[in-house]
Amino acid sequence: MSLSSQQLQSDLLMAGVVRGITLISLIALVAICQIYGAKIQIGMDEQSRVFIRTVLYIVAITTFPAMKFIRHVLLRLNQTTKGNRPAKSRYLVTIIISMLVAISIGIYGFAMFVLGDSYNTLYIFAILSALAMYIYKPKVEEYQTIVESLAQTQAH
Repeated sequence: MSLSSQQLQSDLLMAGVVRGITLISLIALVAICQIYGAKIQIGMDEQSRVFIRTVLYIVAITTFPAMKFIRHVLLRLNQTTKGNRPAKSRYLVTIIISMLVAISIGIYGFAMFVLGDSYNTLYIFAILSALAMYIYKPKVEEYQTIVESLAQTQAH
């Protein structure tokens, strides 16, 4: 069963909506910090913030290869797992997980801002989060391999 390019794009509409909602959420976090600024900061001592910031930078940086691995595993499971779930819903779960992991990086920046860090820290984490959203966006090629794999397993 081969789907047209237009049908593949249409099937990815909900995945695109999930990605859009995640991006809007990231923008909202940055906007909250811009609008409320010092009102939401609790002013934790510098030494504690430096330690937490360092740990969160390490987590954010290691999230990228971990996310690549997790996504690879999820895509393989989408292709090989038995069941009646259609390819579209299988791939949507993969995208939801990818976007949740991506937005978590932005949440680190928000948390650090609330703890008393500067806008620079907020922006760095927000940019890393947006980068993850871009790198792990829904891809027609990935979805197509799931559709083809499921079609082959159903044919046997």
